[in-house]
Amino acid sequence: MPTPTKGPRLGGSPAHERLMLANLATALFQHGKIKTTETKAKRLRPLAEQLITKAKRGDLASRRRVLGVVRDKDVVYTLFDQIAPRFANRNGGYTRIVKTGPRKGDAAPMAIIELVEELTVAEPKANKKSAARKAAQQDKVEALAPAEETPAASADQDAEAPKSASGDTAEAREDSDEATENKA
Repeated sequence: MPTPTKGPRLGGSPAHERLMLANLATALFQHGKIKTTETKAKRLRPLAEQLITKAKRGDLASRRRVLGVVRDKDVVYTLFDQIAPRFANRNGGYTRIVKTGPRKGDAAPMAIIELVEELTVAEPKANKKSAARKAAQQDKVEALAPAEETPAASADQDAEAPKSASGDTAEAREDSDEATENKA
C-alpha cells in the first residue's frame, strides 16, 4: 500500500484531491499543456505518466482503468489513439514541467506542465555487425542463384508461331491482312 503524502492535501480531503488530479489529467490530455501551480503540476506528473503507460498497452483492461480516472470518453479515445502511439518508443518521461513566474494575486509559484512532443518516430538502430551479416547473406543468395539467360530471346527462337482455331499461323494472317489492305 502506498504511503500517504505528509501534510495537508491539495484540496482538503483525499477524495477531493483525487478528483482535482483527475480533472487536471483530463485537461492535460485534452489540450496538450496546462498552466497550474508547481505543487499541483508535481503531483499530476506521476498520475499522467501512469495513464499514458496504460494507454500504450492498449487493451480493454487498460482502457477501463483509465476510464476510472478520466471520465471523459472523448479524452480517453484521444489518449489511446493519438497520444499513446506518439510515445511508443519512449519508456517514461512523457511530461515536462516548466516553471513560470509567480501568480499576480497571491504570488503562488506557477508552472506549465505539457506533454513532451515526439517530433520523429525513432526506429531501432541496427548495429554494424547485423548489417554486415545481412550483406553477406545477400551475397550468398546472389551467388547461389542460377545465371539466367535472356528468356525472351530463347523463347522467340524455339517457340512455334501461335495458330488460330482455323489452323492459320500468325504469318499467314499477316499476309492475308496485307492483301486485303492492298485491294482496298
